[in-house]
Amino acid sequence: MSWSLVVLLVLAVGTAVAAVCAALWARRRSAALEACLASEPEPRQLVGPGGAVLYANPAVRGLFGHDDRPVAGLIAEQAADDAGRAEIERLSAEAEAGAAGAAEVRVRRADQPAEAAAEPYLVAAHPLASRPGCVLWMIHPMPRETEAAAPQEIAAGRANEGHEAGGHDAYRRFFDVAPMGFALLDAEGAVLDCNADVLALVGIERPAPGALALADLVRDEHRAAVGEALELSAQGHSSGDDPDTAVEVHMAGADDRVCTLHLTHLEATAEAPAGVLAHFIDTTQQKTLEVQFAQSQKMQAVGQLAGGIAHDFNNLLTAMIGFSDLLLLRHRPGDQSFADIMHIKQNANRAAGLIRQLLAFSRQQTLQPRVLDVTDILAELAHLLRRLIGETIELKMVHGRDLGPVKADMGQLEQVIINLAVNARDAMSEGGTLTIETDNVHFDRPLKRKGEVIPAGDYTRVRVSDTGCGIPGEDLDRIFEPFYSTKEVGAGTGLGLSTVYGIVSQTGGFVDVDSRPDRGTAFSIYLPHHEANEDEERAAVAAAEASRDLTGTGTVLLVEDEDAVRAFGARALRNKGYNVLEASSGESALELLNEQQDPIDLLITDVVMPRLDGPALVREVREKRPELPVIFISGYAEDSFRKRLGQDARIHFLPKPFSLKELAGKVKEVMRDTAA
Repeated sequence: MSWSLVVLLVLAVGTAVAAVCAALWARRRSAALEACLASEPEPRQLVGPGGAVLYANPAVRGLFGHDDRPVAGLIAEQAADDAGRAEIERLSAEAEAGAAGAAEVRVRRADQPAEAAAEPYLVAAHPLASRPGCVLWMIHPMPRETEAAAPQEIAAGRANEGHEAGGHDAYRRFFDVAPMGFALLDAEGAVLDCNADVLALVGIERPAPGALALADLVRDEHRAAVGEALELSAQGHSSGDDPDTAVEVHMAGADDRVCTLHLTHLEATAEAPAGVLAHFIDTTQQKTLEVQFAQSQKMQAVGQLAGGIAHDFNNLLTAMIGFSDLLLLRHRPGDQSFADIMHIKQNANRAAGLIRQLLAFSRQQTLQPRVLDVTDILAELAHLLRRLIGETIELKMVHGRDLGPVKADMGQLEQVIINLAVNARDAMSEGGTLTIETDNVHFDRPLKRKGEVIPAGDYTRVRVSDTGCGIPGEDLDRIFEPFYSTKEVGAGTGLGLSTVYGIVSQTGGFVDVDSRPDRGTAFSIYLPHHEANEDEERAAVAAAEASRDLTGTGTVLLVEDEDAVRAFGARALRNKGYNVLEASSGESALELLNEQQDPIDLLITDVVMPRLDGPALVREVREKRPELPVIFISGYAEDSFRKRLGQDARIHFLPKPFSLKELAGKVKEVMRDTAA
């Protein structure tokens, strides 16, 4: 390789490396940039605007004795003659103007005596286009035995054997350790040389010069685009100057690496024909992150849509459940209409369960941890699960006896079971059996399972097993990672099992998995038994007493823009003995409050209303009635408005849909607490 081609090569390679360094430096002294520059055996220094030294590798200190000043100034001080100083001044001026360049300078090392002969170095400066004012300086030693002829020979485009041997070794190191794939091509696109990164991207051994073409390094579907890029390069278009000519390609290796391919045209010289420098930037991880980000945005959009739909459905379901309760007050068991009304209410409750899943998906559900019986939850889920898994899969439920109580959010626990059931269904494409078993488990000592320690104690275990295809052993350690999925592209989000893991962990439980290929998979969920304290027992007793007698007295202002919900709520509370004032909007509620002379004991208001919403209404009301207790009713999560009002003990929340019993019970509880 001639010295003229070497100089062209180092300038082209340096420009590409400088672009990568600029991107890395955007994160301020990132570990990737430091590792890249520190690994170079020759001096490397990144200089910022105004001559500030942003980074210098250890070789800089070895050459100059210190590295806290710009390389240009250090070289000027230690240059052997005025010609070298003039070359550095020229190089600095060109770099400040945005042009890359190289010059040979004789420099005396800091650790050499004053009488020692200066040594020749090739100094290259590469401005960073994406960071104006920043310059990457690179210094390479030159072979001493031919130093006298070097300036003339480089200028004339000639190189003798000494240059070729010594120079090639120096730039071979630079070529091989560059933090991206480089390939030197002839004008027709044949690979004359390439570094180790290219070989790793494709997964091949080093080929003989000219044995492979650039098109052989990429997949078949990208060869046409590569050919067009080569034609543009031959016309003098370089992707470094024109980013639009860069090509995104999939490499031909089995790892399916994605790279951005840049081609830089190398002009012909007297000693070397025209060629092309190709460099490959591995963007596989970036593309993966882009796909995950797009999936996240899609899920967020679907979640917002689901949340809005769920809010409207909750209003409808509140009215359906509420009026069913009112009908049940007149139609007792034995009445011929009783069974029909119960069917309406049960199906409305099942629809409410589906809405809870929508809200859980959009992360807008109201979390209400309470003491639960796992058997009851699974019994209610049975109908939904049978529809989800389809007719080709048999559902078996084996309920354990005397299961210990657990404390969790019912909606989230249902989400765990549903996610596991859906995964099991997908693993049994040709049918099979889904088995859900429950039992009590006691550990005398802590149990270590797959890096987690399950403390000793009593647990309720829910085991969800299938007879499907199983999970390969190499995937078991990653199945709970977000966005990691063993399903085909488009068949899953990769969030189902991570959601399961997160919910169970937040509940204080643990998840264990046992799977073998073609032998099925079993997930075991361990939920700690809940031991109620005295306060919880007293609250449970009070709730039980309140549930037996839901009557009360007092004046309640009910504000709800949904006519059906307002009508049901007003009738339900009047039936329990309350005096109810109705308002269809926040403005109407303020007018009623201003006209009403008698005291109002409780305000019940929807959260989302046109113009004046619930939180804004409460702020207005509090200016005149600061002690008035409030119950917010909403199909959205309590957290969505709590942050607007702060932690106020006089503000309570009742999620939609609610039944007559839940509404009357909440009102009586708040009225009792206020009176106390």
